[in-house]
Amino acid sequence: MNKNILAAAVLATCAGAASAQSGVTIYGIVDAGVVHERGGFAGSTSKLSSGVGSYSRLGFRGTEDLGGGVSAIFNLESGFRIDTGEIDSTGTLFNRQAYVGLKSPMGTLTIGRQFTPWHNALLQVGDPFGTGFAGTSKNLFPDWGTNVRASNTLMYTAPPTMGITGELMYSAGEQFGSASAGRQTGASVGYTVGALNLRLAYNNRNSTLGVTPELRGVGTNKLLAANYDFGVVKAYVAYSVDKGNNSAPLGTATNAFDRLPVTSSTDGNEVLLGVTAPIGTGTLMASVMRKNDKTVFNQDARAWGVGYLYPLSKRTSLYTAYGSIDNKNGAGYTVANNTEAGTGDRAFNLGVRHAF
Repeated sequence: MNKNILAAAVLATCAGAASAQSGVTIYGIVDAGVVHERGGFAGSTSKLSSGVGSYSRLGFRGTEDLGGGVSAIFNLESGFRIDTGEIDSTGTLFNRQAYVGLKSPMGTLTIGRQFTPWHNALLQVGDPFGTGFAGTSKNLFPDWGTNVRASNTLMYTAPPTMGITGELMYSAGEQFGSASAGRQTGASVGYTVGALNLRLAYNNRNSTLGVTPELRGVGTNKLLAANYDFGVVKAYVAYSVDKGNNSAPLGTATNAFDRLPVTSSTDGNEVLLGVTAPIGTGTLMASVMRKNDKTVFNQDARAWGVGYLYPLSKRTSLYTAYGSIDNKNGAGYTVANNTEAGTGDRAFNLGVRHAF
């Protein structure tokens, strides 16, 4: 009897140790708001939308301690629409992130569908709106498609060392007959000291132009992003240079303003200046942007946005935002939000966001 009791105690202790070494976290964001858009060919529209400030999502994050400072990690994240309950991307369950990897004191290596270093720099450092709401940098910056996230990706993230961080990305094109068609690479290096946060990022994609892999072109994006916390206000700046085929995709393939030609720039740059500031118990967000199209179409644009985020608790916030774009020479940029590309050159948001 005593032996049985001792064995049970040992098994219970081992089970407790094992459970302490691994775990799975369920997390997510539920974001819903009213969006009013104007200025497009289709006229004014008002709608209930999902993911206005932050993409509505459900995720599973896990880790297991393998010993020696090494852990196995995974992340599965699915986007959904809170207004309809539908999966956001038809036929894809974990469209936002799906990766597995190893984490150690030497860094983190992950494999799967992941965010690009270029997008991470814009999201985490350069945009006071965090690429959400009507003032999002998506209005003029090419933060769409595979510039945001890429499948078949191998990512290495260096551990922070003396304020220096870094990311390296390789995404296989996996197209028959060519090792380079559809291939994407990226990298970033960051430096944080005191109130300064600085990051330089690069993205390179070999786009397929036709059915055969030989018909392709290379597009590149270079981004310098920085913010500085003055205490009273936090200042932001971002500057991106885009060159080559599909380097600056538009958020929507439709012609929102019924004018031709509306083309995505293959040679241009964008600049953003922004601030966040505490106002009352909430946060004011504002930015101005300029797109300089260096192609023969000269389709420049200017944009500005302002918003206010009011916390009801640590996890729930109310928000409102307004964005406006001035398109030149038939440019087709639309006021977007975190999830939608938008239908016009002006938009207003009012909604609620809850994180769990």
